[in-house]
Amino acid sequence: MPFNIGWTGLILIVLIALLLFGPSKLPQLGRAIGDTMREFRKGSRQMIAEAEETNAAESKKEAERKQVN
Repeated sequence: MPFNIGWTGLILIVLIALLLFGPSKLPQLGRAIGDTMREFRKGSRQMIAEAEETNAAESKKEAERKQVN
């Protein structure tokens, strides 16, 4: 479980959310949280891919410089 929250803690959080937002708003809230996390993961993957491309290009240039010298 994330953050070492047990089942009882998770049930308590769900009950509090039910009281605060009501049963009609919880699906919308869950969908919004899921969309946000999906976009965050997508952005993280893109940043990692760009960093790897940059590192690969720098390594290639460094290898070319060593061969010339």
